[in-house]
Amino acid sequence: MTLYAATIFLSAFLLFQSQPLIAKIILPWFGGSAAVWSAALLFFQLMLLAGYAYAHFLIRFVKARAQMAVHGTLLAASCALLPILPSPLWKPAGAGDPTLRILAVLLTTLGMPYFVLSATSPLLQAWYVRRSGGGMPYRLFALSNFGSMLALLSFPFLVEPGLTSRQQALVWSGAYVVFAVLCSVAAWVSRADRGVDVSQMDEAAPAASPGFSRILLWVSLSACASTLLVAVTTHLSQDIAPIPLLWVLPLAIYLATFILSFESERIYRRAIFMPLLAPALLGMAYYSWADGALNLKWLIPGFACGLFICCMMCHGELARSRPAPRHLTLFYLMVSLGGAVGGLFVALIAPRMFRTYLELPIGLFACGALAAIVLWNDVSPNWRTFLVIGTGLFAGYLGPQELLIRQRFRRIERNFYGVLRVRDEPAASFSQRILLHGATNHGAQLLAEELRYQPTAYYGPNSGIGRALRALQTGGPIRFGGIGLGAGVLSTYGRAGDVYRFYEINPLVGKIAQTDFTLYAHSPADKSILLGDARLVLERQENQQFDILSVDAFSGDAIPTHLLTRESFALYFRHLRPRGILALHISNRYLDLEPVCARGAETLGMQAVVVQDDGKGASYLTASTWVLLTEDDRWLASPSFADAHMNPAKASASFRAWTDAYSNVFKILK
Repeated sequence: MTLYAATIFLSAFLLFQSQPLIAKIILPWFGGSAAVWSAALLFFQLMLLAGYAYAHFLIRFVKARAQMAVHGTLLAASCALLPILPSPLWKPAGAGDPTLRILAVLLTTLGMPYFVLSATSPLLQAWYVRRSGGGMPYRLFALSNFGSMLALLSFPFLVEPGLTSRQQALVWSGAYVVFAVLCSVAAWVSRADRGVDVSQMDEAAPAASPGFSRILLWVSLSACASTLLVAVTTHLSQDIAPIPLLWVLPLAIYLATFILSFESERIYRRAIFMPLLAPALLGMAYYSWADGALNLKWLIPGFACGLFICCMMCHGELARSRPAPRHLTLFYLMVSLGGAVGGLFVALIAPRMFRTYLELPIGLFACGALAAIVLWNDVSPNWRTFLVIGTGLFAGYLGPQELLIRQRFRRIERNFYGVLRVRDEPAASFSQRILLHGATNHGAQLLAEELRYQPTAYYGPNSGIGRALRALQTGGPIRFGGIGLGAGVLSTYGRAGDVYRFYEINPLVGKIAQTDFTLYAHSPADKSILLGDARLVLERQENQQFDILSVDAFSGDAIPTHLLTRESFALYFRHLRPRGILALHISNRYLDLEPVCARGAETLGMQAVVVQDDGKGASYLTASTWVLLTEDDRWLASPSFADAHMNPAKASASFRAWTDAYSNVFKILK
């Protein structure tokens, strides 16, 4: 038992440690979008399904000694593909939906080891049943999930702060070799045809083959939990930041419910969790439409509690309906199939079918409907009526709410990078049109004809970027580089003779900025939009000799981390003139990015000042925080900075500079 338990635990730990590890490495290659994690989760679920299918067919149709030979060969082949470091050749050359490229880079980098790890738990449980003569293996399944959860929780708090990405990959690869040795030993001791073969257990025992309706229930419960997992993770990453901390928290909750449900039959009790399900579903529905109005201290715990209750219902009912050991590989195969179905729905189908994040309310409704289905045969006719009415009322709440949300916007569009919404806001003083990505304002245009081309939002004349542009423009025409286009507000500063170059990863942003807004089109500057991730495009370009380079590319409520590393700062200054200015927009509800900028400037020998603007000059202006970096701060003596609220950017002595191989968002949470 000890050998099987140790091998299963280590395999599960490595399986789920690899997920945030590899996703964080490739995140910068695809623009730092929250959807990168959704695509990665889809890959992991598909490979888990493949691993479970392999284990199922190996146990059912291959003799014991041949199983050892087949699996031993796969273990050796997977070790030959180490270490798990993706090739830079997979970096995209242009803009567009990179989902298939993400799946391809994960398959070539991690595919074989992940496939072998995925098959380990069901395969070794079946081997254990064969050697023990029919012992119940489901506690090994709980142990597997415990190892998975430990891996996830250790990553943002221990692994990520302590090791660079390369070191993480090398340590993981070394641990995988240890696992391969343990698994080979387990295969060797399981080679004999003694004990009870899972596929040949006594047919007379009370272990009737599960019917179609039971199998469909397994798939549906698993798919519902998977849908809610990915949808909640996407929602949190979109509104805050696509970071490992917000990836692993929902996944750890998801796994914890597996552990609790399969560890003991006494933990999941319908009398406790079914009454909690209704407020959990309603609360998550409300939170999903709160439109950024909720504080972080309510948003994350609210979704975490709701996800826990929903997944406890799904996984608790799975545990209640689990089959006898002779059907365990079929059971795991159907559970993994449901997980893959949920991942496919959220990562591939929903972005192409829906204009909003409709998968979250669909998942919530499915959870309520499944709860009614599993209770149907165990309650009285009166309670059945109540279940039907309750489910109908919940659908009646979700549908109109979604319609009300859509009616608030003149345009809603969605692609790989998220949902973009355009809203007209009438006001007694200044009506304006606003571009929103998630809950974040990406620029606005005043609708009054005489004010149509005034800079708005975070980009007013007294903002850090506004003051820097005015200071530079006193010397004549300028060259401006902008990472992130938004509604095109910064183009209002462009004059005849100026050169403006915008770097935008999302083709939909460029389209909306030139159709629903007229700010960019109206600018008399020599201007253009270059599509693709800014870092990748700038790496391919010759020195652009910019006078100022603005970094204002938000994903969720923060600049993607790969745009704030020491290497990215060095790249920016390669494209700036000797006295040029790097302007970083760090306005944020949840993250304090000042120490990141301060330490990055320090490593390059630059000076960094924080410019605060309270936005009180007009109702259409927004409070903002910009950090301005330069090697020569004499331009700060310009009259445009005379009344500015400025301070040197600061970082604590213990704060470590961010690099492409190291970043720690946990330390800058507000």
